Amino acid sequence: MTKIPKKFWNDMKWGREHRSDLLSKYPDQWVAIVDKTVVAAGTDLSKVEEEARWKTQKKLIPTLFIDSGAHIYDQTIF
Repeated sequence: MTKIPKKFWNDMKWGREHRSDLLSKYPDQWVAIVDKTVVAAGTDLSKVEEEARWKTQKKLIPTLFIDSGAHIYDQTIF
């Protein structure tokens, strides 16, 4: 079993704490966070993870989906 480093959890916590700031820049996108900085963002999680790994050379990178809520409230009911 792989032990997840404390830095991973610190970056995940930072992302959650700054969700409103991230929402203004990355609505409805995945963001990858390293050292409390967004290193990659986009709508395709696998591409975001790939870009983040390429940029940082890290294997474990926290990712968050920055949900604007639009996909929940912008649905047509038949």
